[in-house]
Amino acid sequence: MKTMRVAQVSRPGGPLELVERPIPDPGPVSVRIKVQACGICHSDAMTKEGLWPGIAFPRVPGHEVVGVIDAVGEDVPGRWQPGRRVGVGWHAWHCLSCDNCRRGDFFACQTGARVTGISFDGGYADYMVAPATALARVPAELPAPDAAPLMCAGVTTFNALRNSGARPGDLVAVLGLGGLGHLGVQYAARMGLRTAAIARGKDKEPLARRLGAAHYIDSQAADPAAELAKLGGARVVLATVTHGPAMGATVGGLAPRGRLMVLGAAESLETSPLLLIGGRRSVEGWYAGTSIDTEDTLAFSVQSGVRPMNEVYPLERAAEAYDRMMSGKARFRVVLTM
Repeated sequence: MKTMRVAQVSRPGGPLELVERPIPDPGPVSVRIKVQACGICHSDAMTKEGLWPGIAFPRVPGHEVVGVIDAVGEDVPGRWQPGRRVGVGWHAWHCLSCDNCRRGDFFACQTGARVTGISFDGGYADYMVAPATALARVPAELPAPDAAPLMCAGVTTFNALRNSGARPGDLVAVLGLGGLGHLGVQYAARMGLRTAAIARGKDKEPLARRLGAAHYIDSQAADPAAELAKLGGARVVLATVTHGPAMGATVGGLAPRGRLMVLGAAESLETSPLLLIGGRRSVEGWYAGTSIDTEDTLAFSVQSGVRPMNEVYPLERAAEAYDRMMSGKARFRVVLTM
């Protein structure tokens, strides 16, 4: 029996362990992928710490997967054949029959949307099996380590921006210049949005400018809301940080009908209801997207030159790479290669 390496978690809060397992066969509506790269996302902590209700162990994390199909189930649509390069992101499956799915709100599937690396084993492995509904085509122009973070961090920022209501020329602020924020600035600038980057410290301004920001606001030296107001008010603030007070501090800088789009999972968020009421401002959460959203993200990234900034580790160093990401020592993204 042929085997593969996986980095698995055997119990909630347990360590990542590199073990050998039999190479799995795909089911009728699934494909097997020979994994080339898998990004490490902060959401992988949901798997490692057992925070997702009903998660079964042992489990292999990883929902930023890029690889090549090497086997398909008998009922898989013809577009997915061995040799095709594909990616798998967070959102893997939805029922298509509940009321929310029928309205196109697949992320809110009432029968329980399946999540890669939580509902089934993810991409910290030489091979993985994924439902055909999870697959996104990956352009040849994107090397696997560059494509992997776009399967979650990329689609999250791109999809939020294109659904934000902002139009070319509008002022859009990106709060944070980390793993999500450095992609958000690139996407916003290349969408033709007048982009302001907000981060802590003057030292981050050169990076923000290189990524495409027209304006930089040092939140340690100035009030972000006041600075945004001087620029005319932001149509959108894309909040990629996980610090609630930092998010709340930008609401006063929104233009009338402006929107704070929350991508970072802060513990709490406080703001003045008067700021929301008086300017008809709003706060909205956003997460990832479906496989077709991911394909759009990848295509736009190729066309516009958006790329993640990565630290790359081999699979056998998965535990070290995971710790570097979760500790905040990694500046942007961390990717495993197989």
